[in-house]
Amino acid sequence: MPGPCPSKVDSLTFVIRHPDDFDADDVPSISDLRLFSSGGGSELLEWSIEKSCVKQTISSQGGAIWCVAVNPASTFLALGCEDGTVRLLSVVNDTLEHYRRFDRLKCRMLSIAWGPPVPRSRAQSSSMNEDGSDSDSDDDEDDWLDSWLVTGCSDSSLQKWDVRTGRALERMAVDKVRGERTLVWTVGVLGDGTIVSGDSLGHVKFWDPRTCTQLHSFQAHGADVLALSINPEGKAVYTSGVDQKTVQFSLVKTNASSTTTGIRWAQTSSRRMHSHDVRALASWPPYTPLPQSYKRTYPLDIAPILASGGLDMSVVLSPAALPESTITKVINPLSTSTESTFGDAYHRKLAYTSGNAIRVSRNRRLVLCLREAGLTVWRIHKKPQQDETPDDTQEDVNEAWTGGWEKVLEMDLNVASNLVAGEISEDGKWLAVSDMYEAKLFSLHADKKEQISVKRAKDFPALIHSSIPNASSDTSAGAVALCFSPDSSKLVLSTAQTSYILIFDLSSDKPRLLRRFEHHRLREAVIGNRVIKSLKQHKQPNGIQVNGKHTAEGEDVEMGVAEDEIESQGSSKESEESDSDADDDKNPIANEIPSVLRIAISPDGQWVATSDDHRHTHIFNLDSISHHGLLPTFPLPIQCFEFSPTNPNILFMAFPDNTLQVYDVEARQFPTWSKELSLSSPSPSPIARRLTNLHDSILGICFPSPTDNSNAMDMGKEDSSQKDGEKSRYALLWGANWLLKLPLSLSTTGGSSRTSKKRRRAQAQQLQEQQDAQAVAAEESLASSSTRLITHYRPILYVDFLADGELVVVERPLVDVLSTLPPAYFKHKYGSS
Repeated sequence: MPGPCPSKVDSLTFVIRHPDDFDADDVPSISDLRLFSSGGGSELLEWSIEKSCVKQTISSQGGAIWCVAVNPASTFLALGCEDGTVRLLSVVNDTLEHYRRFDRLKCRMLSIAWGPPVPRSRAQSSSMNEDGSDSDSDDDEDDWLDSWLVTGCSDSSLQKWDVRTGRALERMAVDKVRGERTLVWTVGVLGDGTIVSGDSLGHVKFWDPRTCTQLHSFQAHGADVLALSINPEGKAVYTSGVDQKTVQFSLVKTNASSTTTGIRWAQTSSRRMHSHDVRALASWPPYTPLPQSYKRTYPLDIAPILASGGLDMSVVLSPAALPESTITKVINPLSTSTESTFGDAYHRKLAYTSGNAIRVSRNRRLVLCLREAGLTVWRIHKKPQQDETPDDTQEDVNEAWTGGWEKVLEMDLNVASNLVAGEISEDGKWLAVSDMYEAKLFSLHADKKEQISVKRAKDFPALIHSSIPNASSDTSAGAVALCFSPDSSKLVLSTAQTSYILIFDLSSDKPRLLRRFEHHRLREAVIGNRVIKSLKQHKQPNGIQVNGKHTAEGEDVEMGVAEDEIESQGSSKESEESDSDADDDKNPIANEIPSVLRIAISPDGQWVATSDDHRHTHIFNLDSISHHGLLPTFPLPIQCFEFSPTNPNILFMAFPDNTLQVYDVEARQFPTWSKELSLSSPSPSPIARRLTNLHDSILGICFPSPTDNSNAMDMGKEDSSQKDGEKSRYALLWGANWLLKLPLSLSTTGGSSRTSKKRRRAQAQQLQEQQDAQAVAAEESLASSSTRLITHYRPILYVDFLADGELVVVERPLVDVLSTLPPAYFKHKYGSS
């Protein structure tokens, strides 16, 4: 979700939209949650998770917001402000408004946490009403009452507050060094009321909630403690900060004579999983500070997860089972090791991805790189051929070519939010970028010295705005996905927040709208995980009539086109270019409009595939500029898809769990040969099984040029090179830390889908025989060099073929990024080398 530019995020919190609709063990969905953030300013931002943009803002009325916390009932937000006050905001019934301001102190409120709620009794309710408090009548119906909260301050203290009156109850002082103020960066509260704090001296302290006296103090860190998290059971506390160390504190049993309860807190483990400051910690399942008798029960055989993140931009997940939980077999959900305890299990770093930040223009050998509010275009030089230089200078030429790229264009753009999409045409003459609110189109011109000049199409945002029906002045003219056709004559984009598919003609000097589609906005009939589209079906005595095609009774019926889509395909081009969308108006608009995040165009420029975050995938025909069909919904949204250059009607789709699906858009069916790529088939291919065992998700698919027969050059026979080249076709799959070649045998080349049924049955029988013969060969090819896993590029931002036998891999080493940051904390130990 791109934020305003410039901006940062210091605090994040989720709020349940309607908490009364959930039972104790229910898990809310994304639509049931509200997301709030603050970034060091005085504005609190609420995000629209569905549209990936800021929904509304509200001023704190107290200066910069240092911390945000939600109460366990998801009815109030507490803000710690610059002016030394705590402000409560009501979020009841999907609202956001100021409710109460606490008394002011002469310090900043750096951290905040709610105390455990207490059951409300009738006596408490009546006494509160007699006191004349301004509690709402709705509160009398609640089962729980928020009694107090605690804040960490910049004056070397913690403050305990009465939520009902807004007055400070107790003050807890922390240690000082040389009279300087100690900053309490983080606080937390356990279900029994125990307060935990972390300060700028590296101390982690536990406080008694009644007497507000110190119970335990640990010098656990060498520098500031910035983050704190509590495990789901409330039996462990995790802290981290500037020294990159994550420390675990656990409840341990002791002699009854030393403590009244026989248990006490102890520092039990520590790990260093980051290379720079750790700013955030979170546990899953989340912890709720409820009394012991009201706590939720979690399964004992699955380890909870601790997530951490900081300045090194790596989100680290670690299993966090307690040592006493190993009495039974505990499953590590990360599959990093058989161990599941925090001190023994291996952690995992989530792959860093860049979304649509990198794009390649093959014909002009240009690479487009996006950043927050600007872009850079690089040119990749051609490598000198060996026959063009003498043998004695070939080594010098190769050394000189090692840095074979140069920067040809750099632009800083005036944008309202960070850039979300960018695309450069194949001929290098068009460049399009967009934030959430405005899409920009530029024409590029190169002179004789290959110097690039830029000219902006100033009317392009207004053209997008006028293409959206009933657009107001606040309607976004931005795009979340962009794609040029292979001949660079058309631009296809999906509008931000409204999810229209717009097709523009770029053949003239000014872009011109050809068609607008709103199929992603329509409400479809969903049964289970399948989208059911109304088809024109009429039963006949001898079979079934589907879309004008006669099918024998008992035979599988291919996916058809809806009746309204058939009518639209028969319309004239003039009507398609008009704004009339009679074919789209027959279905009502969906309650939640999805975001179209991905667009792919076939190499021959005929087919366009679009996919949204509601798992709907539509196919459009660019020749007739009409809607072609709707794919079935899959269990997961599509992570990436691409058309095959050798068969432009074949669409390869990859999912976040690294499974693959192949669809023939012209025949409207899944080819028989593609079943071996699916794990659901009786005999999945070894590569399909290997993909699912990879930790990092697949990020992209790319194909070599159809004329690239480089793999067949060593076959030895010139007359068979073409045939061997057909057999050596492959797809390159890549993730953030790996590359894998997927061999595509001759079965994937398949003929045209417009063949007779007898011929298709004969082909299916032949393909089945070929698959049986290739089963053994596939097992052997898994260990061969053609299918090896390459892992020495990381993290990978983009991979694509630039020319025949030439692959571009864009990586951003994390060491280079860390070199731009301030030095990390390091404390030299005396006597160590």
